[in-house]
Amino acid sequence: MLFSSLRTTAFRNLSDSENFTGAKDIFLVGENGQGKTNFLEALYFCAYASSFRTIHDNELARNGEKDFSAEVKLAEAANDDVLVKFEKGKKNVFINGKRAEDRKELLSVAPCVVFCHEDMEFVSGSHERRRWFFDQAISLYDPVYLEDLRRYRKVLKSRNTVLRDFSQHRLSGSPEPVLDALDPQYAMYGIKLMEKRETALRHFSGVFGPLYEEVSGIAGISAQYVNSWKNADDAGDFLREKRTADVASGISLSGPHRDRYLFAHNGIDFTVKASTGQRRLLALLLRAAQARRFSEMTGNNPVLLLDDVLLEMDGEKRRRFLSVLPGYDQAFYTFLPEEPYKRYCREDTLVYNVNAGELTLSKLKRE
Repeated sequence: MLFSSLRTTAFRNLSDSENFTGAKDIFLVGENGQGKTNFLEALYFCAYASSFRTIHDNELARNGEKDFSAEVKLAEAANDDVLVKFEKGKKNVFINGKRAEDRKELLSVAPCVVFCHEDMEFVSGSHERRRWFFDQAISLYDPVYLEDLRRYRKVLKSRNTVLRDFSQHRLSGSPEPVLDALDPQYAMYGIKLMEKRETALRHFSGVFGPLYEEVSGIAGISAQYVNSWKNADDAGDFLREKRTADVASGISLSGPHRDRYLFAHNGIDFTVKASTGQRRLLALLLRAAQARRFSEMTGNNPVLLLDDVLLEMDGEKRRRFLSVLPGYDQAFYTFLPEEPYKRYCREDTLVYNVNAGELTLSKLKRE
């Protein structure tokens, strides 16, 4: 699947225009702050109806504007397109002219994997951010997992409301009858998520570890999953045992929303002693493994969005990283003008110069 063009209206600093993108490799070249990342963000917005840089949609609008839109046309058929509009504080998604009832419909239309500086949060950030990454990685190829995740979060929200109300004495009596009704569903959806996470992480680590060794030369790196219910068969009993603590705190203290992911080197937490460069490479290769796993499970390739990923690497690491990139139908790269991007060009590579939100097709002699 290829994006044949992108049209934006009032999207950050990008000009209101349509730009042709019908090539396997597209290079966006320009100084910082000119709109290269904004262009990738607009593509991502069409793929997920959300940003990889902010959770607040209104921040995507150009200064002084309230409404904005981004639209991609797909190369498979002339009428295939995805349009995401934000108007009057509301977001709407249209696929081939028809309004989508659920944003999950996008996952089968325009799957993208983004490589960006924010990915460092998956390595050095909170456990919540790591859970978010692996939840997205699994949801890309398993829509049932996404549905179970939504159902679990809905029950969790109800359970937390009950716990909070009793903890703050808004409700009198005993919470036991209500929790007895909620916990079977809470445990059922939680166990489904944990089982799929364990299976996915086992396969993911089998891809990720060899990738890291190939690029960095460091063997023995693995991703590990630590769930908060050690035995799925005993989840119900465990929840009953922890009810007193849950009610006292006013929140559910165990479940998939408390699970952890760790990155280890020969069994020892790697992120604690890893250098900034090693952590950065770890984050990049997490995305590479995500894309490979998606291709293995679906038989399709994602679109890759690579935002300044080569900037901090020396020449040898760049070569190794590019050699282990997963299969892709299309890839968008951003470069600073002084980077040696010409040496990576192919005959059909599209190179755009980006300045103040305007894209100009470059006429260059490839090295």
